[in-house]
Amino acid sequence: MSRISKNGFVLLASLLVLCFVQYSIAAEGTSQWLVSPKLLEHANLKILWESKLSIKKTESLEQLLILGNSIYAISDRNYMVSLNKENGDIIFRRIVAPEGLPVAGLQLYGDELISIVGTKLIELDPQTGNQLKTVDVGFGIACPAARNSSYFYLGGTDKRLHTLRAEDKVQIFEVAAKNDSMITSIIAHDISVIFGTAAGNIISITPDRPRKLWQFDASGGIAGPIVRDGMSLFFASKDTNVYRVDMVGLPLRRQLVWKYQTAGVLEKEPRVTQQVVYQNVPGKGLTAIDKQSGQFMWSVPGGVDLLAEAKDIAYVITQDRKLVVMDNLSAKKLYSVNFAEVTRYTANITDSKIYIADKHGRIACLQPVK
Repeated sequence: MSRISKNGFVLLASLLVLCFVQYSIAAEGTSQWLVSPKLLEHANLKILWESKLSIKKTESLEQLLILGNSIYAISDRNYMVSLNKENGDIIFRRIVAPEGLPVAGLQLYGDELISIVGTKLIELDPQTGNQLKTVDVGFGIACPAARNSSYFYLGGTDKRLHTLRAEDKVQIFEVAAKNDSMITSIIAHDISVIFGTAAGNIISITPDRPRKLWQFDASGGIAGPIVRDGMSLFFASKDTNVYRVDMVGLPLRRQLVWKYQTAGVLEKEPRVTQQVVYQNVPGKGLTAIDKQSGQFMWSVPGGVDLLAEAKDIAYVITQDRKLVVMDNLSAKKLYSVNFAEVTRYTANITDSKIYIADKHGRIACLQPVK
């Protein structure tokens, strides 16, 4: 075999270096996306915006929430970033609670963000993240707070529903289920307050005094928050059933419309859209149930949650980090996309946009291509 000249060797080495640099640039360009645009094209999706939050390398993004017109990202050190959900622009970023005390039950009421940190009820300004009011209620809080125009309602670890006047946080009354079970979920409106319990009770009371309006009893504890959709309540129970209970008549009374039995003990609340109820079943997947009839539509094995819905198309995230696209009319799977980098997400039931993230703080908004 002939020898390579010195000049030839230099040329060959230069070509190898150039190829390596080009490969590195290409690899870097590919990895900059949370999900490759090429992969998304396969599922008729496009990236609307993508943002990288300035969190520390030792920090991890833990929560991703949609509240009103904003996305809230919260790290394991309680660093919160609020972004405009339409374009990804940052609204504010700040530490909202001491490290080690998780921010729980974050929700939007009017022009206030409400959260629970330890035994404290905290109200934040959604434009700046500044604390507006803080009160130590003096007891452990078992589930997210609820609020109407006049009162806050807190489910205490003492198994009591505590009602505080909104203006000064003075307690007005407290009430408990007759079986003294833990409160797991609260819904508050100006005409009634509804709470669920670990014993399977759904109890409705008047908002300003402990007077019971009605009660519905499931066989197992209420799993996750009760979902209200108009005058209908949807909830999951540890008795393996998903329920729809309607509030009818004046005075209001409850009416069981349907219950759908799943193949597992339920742990999360259902996702309710205009036509469909989506329920995660541990160890099985995500099941779609017809909202009106309570009949089975389809199931995605390993499905964890609904990311969004676009007309009759459902976007489902799976346990093995795939996006499965389902047709609700035909009950057939249309596409599957690798979401290997996606470790955080939030369910969006208000429009067709998909919000996903990883633990390092990359957040992306995806939109179906019409």
